[in-house]
Amino acid sequence: MKLLVTGGAGYVGSVCTDLLVERGHDVTVLDNLSTGHRDAVSPAARFVEGDVATDAHALLAEGMDGVLHFAAKSLVGESVERPELYWFGNVVTSLQLLEAVRATGVPRLVFSSTAATYGEPETNPITEDAPTRPTNPYGASKLAIDHAITSYANAHGLAAVSLRYFNVAGAHGGYGERHTVETHLIPLVLQVASGDREHITVYGDDWPTADGTCLRDYIHVRDLAEAHLLALEHAEAGRHSIYNLGTGTGFSVLEVIEACRRVTGHPIPAQVAARRAGDPAVLVASSARAAAELGWKPSRPELDTIVADAWSLIQQRTAQPGA
Repeated sequence: MKLLVTGGAGYVGSVCTDLLVERGHDVTVLDNLSTGHRDAVSPAARFVEGDVATDAHALLAEGMDGVLHFAAKSLVGESVERPELYWFGNVVTSLQLLEAVRATGVPRLVFSSTAATYGEPETNPITEDAPTRPTNPYGASKLAIDHAITSYANAHGLAAVSLRYFNVAGAHGGYGERHTVETHLIPLVLQVASGDREHITVYGDDWPTADGTCLRDYIHVRDLAEAHLLALEHAEAGRHSIYNLGTGTGFSVLEVIEACRRVTGHPIPAQVAARRAGDPAVLVASSARAAAELGWKPSRPELDTIVADAWSLIQQRTAQPGA
């Protein structure tokens, strides 16, 4: 298929692009490089530096068979402090993309959504039927986009799929996390092992979990990319399907730190601090529907595997300054 990948120079988008070209698809990546990296785009893909709002229409008019939409702002704290960036940058931009999709007759869309649309769930694992009550503008912006996609699928016959997940980690080949502002636990812990951070902070050790620390879902970036490809294949005209992706069990903060210690051989000092307001004790997603309808099953669910792949890429970059 001839495909447009928005945000394909970012973390998940770059891995998905690499898999797409590996499977023989004709891929064009559109990214403004505000948070992505030019060298994160597979050399086998065509790269266009530009904005979704202004440049997607012309690219889609070339006769694309589908769009995988990753381009978005995704920092929860920033979304609270500067919500305008998320309502304009995520919602308005996605509406402009949907209009371009409609106008050019592109038949299918896969949207990289988030389990943050559920907010603080009443039960875990979280299913797609759980109430959507986002607690920050980031999650709210993604939910608004999901609603817009549903209406376009119903009215215009668009074949659409949204994928909701929590924490992505790991690496695939030479593609991995490289955020200017890092907020994710595994890369933060690995920064301690690599000497870029003195210790890792554990926010609360008195949560109602087995070891007193928060429990979160972690999914390998390669498994997540595979889910996007399956979604592309299974998208049905006139239907907007939503799938949660996760392990259904999750790992605690202390389990993540211990895994990083095992993999790196570094002691990784940890300091306990007060709980952060708004942190739920447990957030894990059920992927039962994705398994049943997409045939998706994580092939790399082990925490040590996820950490080892991320650590391997960090060591590779350290050995090749500038990479």
